Amino acid sequence: MFFPLPLTNMLYFQLVIMTGTVMLAYYFEYTDTFNVHVQGFFCYDNAYVKPYLGPEESSAIPPTLLYALVAVVPTLVMMISEAVLFLIQYSSKELDDQEKTIQTGDCCYLNPLVQRTFRFLGVYMFGLFTVDIFVNAGQVVTGNLAPHFLTVCKPNYTALGCQHTLIYISQQEACTGNQEDILRARKTFPSKEAALSVYAAFYLASYITCTVEVKGTRLAKPVLSLGLMYLAFLTGLNRVAEYRNHWSDVIAGFIIGVAIATFLVVCVVHNFKGELLLSGEDPPQENMSRVESPLDKYITLQNHIAFAEVT
Repeated sequence: MFFPLPLTNMLYFQLVIMTGTVMLAYYFEYTDTFNVHVQGFFCYDNAYVKPYLGPEESSAIPPTLLYALVAVVPTLVMMISEAVLFLIQYSSKELDDQEKTIQTGDCCYLNPLVQRTFRFLGVYMFGLFTVDIFVNAGQVVTGNLAPHFLTVCKPNYTALGCQHTLIYISQQEACTGNQEDILRARKTFPSKEAALSVYAAFYLASYITCTVEVKGTRLAKPVLSLGLMYLAFLTGLNRVAEYRNHWSDVIAGFIIGVAIATFLVVCVVHNFKGELLLSGEDPPQENMSRVESPLDKYITLQNHIAFAEVT
């Protein structure tokens, strides 16, 4: 028999899941808890001798800027859109204050604007950290080399015996370059920038397409949505053009980002078709009928007998 949990317990449970997801992403990103797989290479391999154009901060789309955009832009768009939609519905309906709130517990009431906004943003942020975890896990497990790996690795080919024949080098000590650059060059598959950018673009494009119902937006919505996807595509192209990722890295990142965004949009927020901000209809009444116990039947029978004797 299924016993539904109270809403407050469900909120605590979701908070625990979100906290665990954030902590796992933190361990992947900022600690050495998970060691990167050391993948070998062939001497003079043309796939890894592209020029090194400097640290990530010197890129045309630096990661810091990209992370800020994928976190701030969708948040602002959804908050502003939900506020506008709520105000439009609020001003068009004559409802009591009690009908303009949603009960979230035994003693607390939550405005429907806050409830919907928290739901959509919470799912978005959860997906953002999930994409980061998937990408970091792939990079740690595969240890694929960047196109400029040999440029930053600076192997001593003479000491490795690569003068006259191709030799597969698997020793981590073969590199003599900067260790931070070498470690970063071992974490390219899949491309994190491609995955995060296309995830944010797809989620935001789906939100705009499914929620904005204004006359005259028949072409504006697809143009804006496709523009967001195009910006994500340019981010992937930039990674390849600057020799920071291979095409396979970018394509794998696109697949991960689109897959996670599609799952969350379709299966979790149901294409953003949740409850209306303010519903003019009364909520359906639950069937309160129940089977009477023998004690209840006995008490009812005694009441009828006592009533008959009095009359």
